[in-house]
Amino acid sequence: MPSVSESDELIFFVNGKKVIEKNPDPEENLLFYIRKVLNLTGTKYSCGTGGCGACTVMVSRYNPETRKIYHYPVTACLVPICWLHGAAVTTVEGVGSIKKRVHPVQERLAKCHGTQCGFCSPGMVMSIYTLLRNHPEPTPDQITEALGGNLCRCTGYRPIVESGKTFSPMCTKLYNEDEFQPFDPSQEPIFPPELIRMAEDPNKRKLTFQGKRTTWIIPVTLNDLLELKANYPEAPLVMGNTAVGPRIKFNDEFYPVFISPLGVPKLNVMDTTNNGVTVGAGYSLAQLKDALNFLISKQPEEKTKTYHALQKHLRTLAGPQIRNMATLGGHIASRPSFSDLNPILAAGNANINVISKEGKELQLPLNGPFLEKLPEADLKPEEVILSIFIPYTAQWQFVSGLRLAQRQENAFAIVNAGMGVEFEEGTNTIKDLKMFFGSVAPTVVSASQTCKQLVGRQWDDQMLSDACQLVLQEIHIPPDAEGGMVEYRRTLIISLLFKFYLKVQRWLNEMDPQKFPDIPEKSVSALDDFPIETPQGIQMFQCVDPKQPQKDPVGHPIMHQSGIKHATGEAIFVDDMPPIDQELCLAVVTSTRAHAKIISLDVSEALACPGVVDVITAEDVPGENNHSGEILYAQSEVICVGQIICTVAADTYIHAKEAAKRVKIAYDDIEPTIITIEQALEHNSFLSDEKKIEQGNVEYAFKHVDQIIEGEIHVEGQEHFYMETQTILAIPQTEDKEMVLHLGTQFPTHVQEFVSAALNVPRSRIACHMKRAGGAFGGKVTKPALLGAVCAVAANKTGRPIRFILARSDDMLITAGRHPLLGKYKIGFMNNGEIKAADVEYYINGGCTPDESELVIEFVVLKSENTYHIPNFRCRGRACKTNLPSNTAFRGFGFPQATVVVEAYIAAVASKCNLLPEEVREINMYKQTSKTAFKQTFNPEPLRRCWKECLEKSSFFARKKAAEEFNRNNYWKKRGLAVVPMKFSVAIPTAFYNQAAALIHIFLDGSVLLTHGGCELGQGLHTKMIQVVSRELNIPKSYVHFSETSTTTVPNALFTSGSMGADIYGKAVQNACQILMDRLRPIIRKNPKGKWEEWVKMAFEESISLSATGYFKGYQTNMDWKKEEGDPYPYYVYGAACSEVEVDCLTGAHKLLRTDIFMDAAFSINPALDIGQVEGAFIQGMGFYTIEELKYSPKGVLYSRGPEDYKIPTVTEIPEEFYVTLVHSRNPIAIYSSKGLGEAGMFLGSSVLFAIYDAVTTARKERGLSDIFPLNSPATPEVIRMACTDQFTDMIPRDDPSTFTPWSIHVS
Repeated sequence: MPSVSESDELIFFVNGKKVIEKNPDPEENLLFYIRKVLNLTGTKYSCGTGGCGACTVMVSRYNPETRKIYHYPVTACLVPICWLHGAAVTTVEGVGSIKKRVHPVQERLAKCHGTQCGFCSPGMVMSIYTLLRNHPEPTPDQITEALGGNLCRCTGYRPIVESGKTFSPMCTKLYNEDEFQPFDPSQEPIFPPELIRMAEDPNKRKLTFQGKRTTWIIPVTLNDLLELKANYPEAPLVMGNTAVGPRIKFNDEFYPVFISPLGVPKLNVMDTTNNGVTVGAGYSLAQLKDALNFLISKQPEEKTKTYHALQKHLRTLAGPQIRNMATLGGHIASRPSFSDLNPILAAGNANINVISKEGKELQLPLNGPFLEKLPEADLKPEEVILSIFIPYTAQWQFVSGLRLAQRQENAFAIVNAGMGVEFEEGTNTIKDLKMFFGSVAPTVVSASQTCKQLVGRQWDDQMLSDACQLVLQEIHIPPDAEGGMVEYRRTLIISLLFKFYLKVQRWLNEMDPQKFPDIPEKSVSALDDFPIETPQGIQMFQCVDPKQPQKDPVGHPIMHQSGIKHATGEAIFVDDMPPIDQELCLAVVTSTRAHAKIISLDVSEALACPGVVDVITAEDVPGENNHSGEILYAQSEVICVGQIICTVAADTYIHAKEAAKRVKIAYDDIEPTIITIEQALEHNSFLSDEKKIEQGNVEYAFKHVDQIIEGEIHVEGQEHFYMETQTILAIPQTEDKEMVLHLGTQFPTHVQEFVSAALNVPRSRIACHMKRAGGAFGGKVTKPALLGAVCAVAANKTGRPIRFILARSDDMLITAGRHPLLGKYKIGFMNNGEIKAADVEYYINGGCTPDESELVIEFVVLKSENTYHIPNFRCRGRACKTNLPSNTAFRGFGFPQATVVVEAYIAAVASKCNLLPEEVREINMYKQTSKTAFKQTFNPEPLRRCWKECLEKSSFFARKKAAEEFNRNNYWKKRGLAVVPMKFSVAIPTAFYNQAAALIHIFLDGSVLLTHGGCELGQGLHTKMIQVVSRELNIPKSYVHFSETSTTTVPNALFTSGSMGADIYGKAVQNACQILMDRLRPIIRKNPKGKWEEWVKMAFEESISLSATGYFKGYQTNMDWKKEEGDPYPYYVYGAACSEVEVDCLTGAHKLLRTDIFMDAAFSINPALDIGQVEGAFIQGMGFYTIEELKYSPKGVLYSRGPEDYKIPTVTEIPEEFYVTLVHSRNPIAIYSSKGLGEAGMFLGSSVLFAIYDAVTTARKERGLSDIFPLNSPATPEVIRMACTDQFTDMIPRDDPSTFTPWSIHVS
C-alpha cells in the first residue's frame, strides 16, 4: 500500500448538494453511503450484486473532450464512492417528493398502478427518469430496454411499462390521463457548474484516497496510469467495478490498492480507419453499443457483420445499469468464461492494443490462447489495455454471435458462441474458420483443431456433420462439470453450430443465388432469435353503477394508498427507519452440512474482531430454543445446510459479517442424509400422517374402462424472491422485560408468540409493529417468527437494539420456499376421453422441520380435482422430512404444484384418445351444481362462463389452426396453445383461522384512524379497507388514515394469506363502522342536513364513544379427515387462461406471444388492485413453471442464492399481448359480493407450461417420437431442448450415471 500522509478530498454532488469526504473509504459503496451516511433511504438494498435494479440511481458526468453531459443509470450497490469523484448523483429523492413536488415519472408510475409492495418502485422511477433525461419522448422499445435491469416480483411489469408509455402517445382505461401533470424536460435540475470547472481544470492532478485498509488512486494522464501500474502491478484497474466488485464480495478477494483511470482521455477515444474501428478500453458497453449503431448506419453491411453480431448481444447482455458501468477493456481483461462479447471479437479477428511504462504499444491478437489465459498469450501485470481494434469484415467473411440463457435478457449464457468464416472469393470453400464457445469450461475455449481440419472444405451438409463430431471431441464438458446441464450444454454447442451453418448458407445464397442454393424453407425459422417486443394489452372490468354516490369509492380503480410514497421513496420500510442509539447489526453463521453432529464451536476469534460486541448461541436463549418443532439456534446437531448455529452482534454489518467468517465449527456427519423425495420414501421419513380423500369405487372402476395410463410428474420448488429480504429491528425496553419489534411479516401474532417463548416472558410484553413489507408471497408467514426470535434473543443478551437484515444469499439459503412435489397417477378412461377413475399420490419435500408442510399437503389433497368431476377418485398425500431448510407457505399454497399433475394427466388422456386436451377438459369439467370428492356442494356456473368466454374471446380454435399451419411450415420452431381452467379455494379449512378484528377511532375534527389485523404486502389491503370505511361511514376516503398493523392495537390477529385478507378484514372493518354508525344515527336524525364534522362533535358532547372494535367470526369452514368430508372452503374463485408460445427446438428457448385471462372476480372492490394481483400472480406462476430453477448439490447445498443464478421473469418475459378480463358474478358470502384474488392467478401461469408442452408434442410427432413424455416443471430451456430429440441430441456423448456424481440434483 502506498504511504500517503493524508487523503485527498473526494468531491461529488448528490441531488444538487455538494458532498466533500475528507477521508473516503474505497471499500464503502454508494448504496451504503446514501442510505446510512446521507440518510436517503429511497434507494433500496435488495440483492447487493447489481442484479435486481432496486438500488438504481442516475450518475451524470461532464466530458471535457466532447463538452457534453452524460446521464446514465447505475446500481449503487456496485459503485465505490471513490469512483464518484467529479460526478453528480441523482437519487429518487432528487427526482421529486411529496414534500416538494412529485415528478411526472413518479406520479404516473403510481397512477398507472405500477406499484404494489413499492420496494422496487424507486429503482423503476430512476430507470425511466434517466431514460427521459436522454430521450424526452422515448419509444416503447426504449422504455422496455430501459427497464431490462430492474426486477419486480409483484406487478407483472405491464403497468410499469404502461406508465413509461404515457411519455409516448398511449392510453389505457385503468387511469385518467387528464390527471397527469405535464412533463417539461427543461425544468430538470442543471448539472453543477462546479463539476464542469473541475473537469475542465487544466491543472488536474492525480488523486489518492486513503481508506482504513485500501487506497484508491485516480490517474489523470496515461503516463500517470502506466507509472501506477508499474508500481502496483497487482492492483486492479477499476472502471465500472462490475467484475472486481463481485469478486471481492463472493470470492473474499482483497486488494490493497485500486487504480481508477476513468477520466484518462486516451482510454475513451474512438478512431475509424479504412480497416476498422479502434475503441478505447474505457468505453462503457452502452457507449460501445451506440458507437456500433453509428458505424452500422454509416458503413456498407458487408463491412459490419462483426459489429452487427456485437450489437445484437449488447442489447441483452446484463441490464442497462451494468452496461453503463462495465467497460470494453474491463470485460476483455477479466475474460469471464460466460462472456458474450469476447467470442465474437475473437471470431472477428479483433486485436488488443496494450501499453506499459517500459515498452511501446503492442498489439495482441484477441484469440484462443488469450481467452484461454495461456501464459504465453496473457497480459503482463504491468500492462494496460489501451484500446481494441475491431476490423471490418471482408466481402467473403461472415461473423455471428449466438447464445442461449435461462431468460432472454440480463442472464449469463448457458452456452454462447462467436463464429467466423472466410471463404475463398466467389466460392464456398473455407479459407479460414474460427469458433469460440463460452460457458463450457473455466474459460472461453477455441475449437481451433476442429477449425484447422475444416479449412479447405466446402460449406455443405457433410462438412456440418464432420464439424459437429469434431467439435464434440475437442470440447469435452466433464459429466460432473460445475453448472450441470452437461448433456444440454453439449447439445447446445452443436445446435448453435448448426444455426451458424444455416446463417452462412443463407448469406452465401444472398451473395450469389445462382451458385449457392438457399436453405430449405422449413429451416428458415432456425435463423433468428426471438425478438424483444414491447408488451401491450387490454384490461376489462365491470363499470360502477351510475346511481352509486360519487364519493363512494367502492368498485372504482383507485390507486394504491401508498402509491405516490412508493414512487418517491418516502414509503418507509423497516431498514429505512433511522438508526437507534447503541444499535447493533446481526450476522448469521449457518451450517455447511446437511446432517451432522456439532463437535465443537469456537467463537474466540470472532469475539476478538473489531466492533464485535457478542456472539449469541443456543446457550443464550432464556426460554424455548425449540418452539413448535422450529429450532432457533442449532445446539448439538445440524439438520440442514443453512441452519443458524450462532449470530454475531457488532457495531456495523460489515464487522459482524467479517467476524462471522471467523467462527470455527467442527462437524461429524450423520447418516442418512436425506435430500430428495425419493430418498425420503426410501427411508420412510415423513413429517405428518397421510391425508386422503376418496369417492366411488376406484378399484372396480379401473376394471371397467377402455384404457389405463400411469405416470409421474416432478414439480420443483420456487424461491419467493420478495424484493425486501427478511428484515427485523428488535428494541429491548428498559422496563418489565418488554421487547418492541419492527418487521415485515404476514403474521405479527406468530412473531409475538415465538419471541415470547424464546424470552420466556408473557406475550403482552412483546409488541410487534408491521407497517408494510416489500413483498411476501407466503415467505413472511412463519419465517419472521423464527428470525424475530433469533434477533430478540440477541437484543436480550446484549441489552441493545438489534438490526437484522438478511443478505439475499442468506435469505434464500435459510428461508427456503415452495415445496417441491412428486405426483404419481393412475387414470382409467373411456376412448371418448371421459375419465372414470383416478388414483393420485402426492409427496412434497417439507424439509427438516414441520413449518406449514402438513397444512400444505392437506391443501394439495383437497384441491387435487381442480375443475374435473371424476366419479371414482382417490387422492393421498404426505409431507416428506428431508435435510433441507424447511419449505413454507407460498402463493397458491400447494395448488400450483398439485394441479400441474392433474392437467398433465388430462393431456396424457387427450393424447391417447387423439383429442385436444381442451376437449378432454370440457368433457370432464363440472357442469352443474355438484359435490366435490370431499362432499362440498358448489355451483360451477362461473367456471363454465370463464371457460366459455376464454375459448371464444381468445379465438382459441382459429389460432390453434393458425399454429398448426405455422408448424407445418417450420421444422425448428413450433407454436403451441393451451387453455387451462381453474377452481381455486379461498381461506382455511379450520374456522378459527378465518376470524378477524379491526379498530376504528373517529377524532373530533372528523378524521378517522383505521387499523386492523391484516398486513400490507403490496396487495392493496389497506386501500380496500379505506374504501370500505369511506362507503360505510359515508365520508370521503381522504378522511381515513391507516398507520400500521400492530399487536398492541389488534391482538391475536391471524395471518394475512389464503387470499382472504380483504374478505375477513373487510367484514371486521364494516362491523366497526356499523357499530359507530348505530351510535351516530340518533345524532344524524336530529340534524339530518348537518355535516360529518358536526355530527362527530355533537356525539362527543353527548358522551358517545367514537371508537369501536369490529369483529368477524370468520367463515365457518371445517374438514373431517377421518370421514374424508367437510366444508373446508367458503367459496371458490374460478378462472381460465389461454396462452400461446413459440418454442425454438434447437435451443429450448420459448417466447410467450399472447395470454388471455378470464377471472371470476364477482364484484371487484378495486379493479386496478385486483387486475394487478391477477397479472402479478400470473407472471410469478409463469416464472415458476418455466425459468425459475433452484439447484442443489447432492449434499443438500443450495447453489441458487441470488439473481445471478436464480432467474425470475423480467419485462421481456411477459406476454407480447396480455388481456385480462374480470368476469362479473355474485358472491353474497363476502364483503360487497367480492372475491379474494391474491393467489388465483398463480396457477393460470401453467397455461404457458402446457402451451410449451403442446409445441414440444408437435415437434416430437414430426420427428417420429412418442407424444406422451414427462414434461416436468419447470419447463426450462434444458427440459424443452432435450425433449425435442433430433440428430443433434443423438450425436452427443453420454455418460454412465453410475460413474460420476452430478454437480446438481432435483429434489422433487
